[in-house]
Amino acid sequence: MNTIHLEIVTPEGLIFSNDAKMVVLPGADGEFGVLPGHASLVSLLKIGVVDIENLDGSHDAVAIDWGYAKIDENKISILVDGAVYVSGNSESEIAKSIENAKALVRKMHDSNGILATALSKIDSSVRVR
Repeated sequence: MNTIHLEIVTPEGLIFSNDAKMVVLPGADGEFGVLPGHASLVSLLKIGVVDIENLDGSHDAVAIDWGYAKIDENKISILVDGAVYVSGNSESEIAKSIENAKALVRKMHDSNGILATALSKIDSSVRVR
């Protein structure tokens, strides 16, 4: 199966590392999808949600504030100032990670509805494992 490896790193350390079918990133000029074999590039990332399509078709979400993505044919390396992996094994764990993700994105200045979009994506992208 064609996969792309994704790593998300903050100053505190590694937040996410796994293979994916596809990743959607909140680029400075708008969201864009990355599939295996993507052309190499570096992109500025803005506040938003990294949507990760797993090999089984499920999705994971990582809320980010801002940073950079380095994309190669088989790997995405994301370096961000802050990130929250929205996940959990129970409703209460998920609720806590959602609140942490919302707190992260609320810290950023919002000038054009980006905050509302990011908060909406955080709410819609989680599920109990």
